[in-house]
Amino acid sequence: MKISVLIPVYNERQTIEEVLKHVKATPFNKEIIVVDDGSADSTGEFLRTLDDPEVKVFYHQRNYGKGAALKTAIKEAQGDIVIFQDADLEYDPQEYTTLIDPIIKGMADVVYGSRMSGGRPQRVYMFWHKVGNIFLSFLTNLLYNTTLTDMETGYKVFKSEIIKNLKLKSNGFCIEPEITAKIFKRKLRVYEIPISYYGRNYSEGKKISWRQGFSAIVALLFFRFFE
Repeated sequence: MKISVLIPVYNERQTIEEVLKHVKATPFNKEIIVVDDGSADSTGEFLRTLDDPEVKVFYHQRNYGKGAALKTAIKEAQGDIVIFQDADLEYDPQEYTTLIDPIIKGMADVVYGSRMSGGRPQRVYMFWHKVGNIFLSFLTNLLYNTTLTDMETGYKVFKSEIIKNLKLKSNGFCIEPEITAKIFKRKLRVYEIPISYYGRNYSEGKKISWRQGFSAIVALLFFRFFE
């Protein structure tokens, strides 16, 4: 069994080196696919210095968005299981073992790491972000008749053939609701696992804002009723 870890990167020079170190330390046969989505800082320069057969790096000439970076990485992935890994330090790669377990046992097609279900360390901050995440998960459940607690989580894990066959369109942060909509419309077996969350605020480099929340609402409705 081979794991493909997909890391979209945009202006994350302060964290990408540490993230790669933690991902490489995980005890799996794996490939690490990094897509630099047109970073304007020194992220690209650092990635070009890497000489590691376990890490494959691809570059976008300009910033197209998280979805575009993930689509590039998905095309290149050759593993049996695909894991999304953000390039900041908000999510802990040591939890891969727990996240992939339902797929290895044959129970799940997709696993979401939930920041909302409790039981793991969580940074206490940004009330309105939590409200927004709860609302988006509620809307997902209402539209798709499910019980998801964290639609926007950065930790999503798939059987490789599942994610490769979704025919994704979104280039920005709407990739998250698009994936969620398409897996539930296909009646796939989705499990949630509690995860730790070491969130950042805007001064620390957080990029997603309330504007993406409105876009996510539109995406959930569009993919439910018009595709």
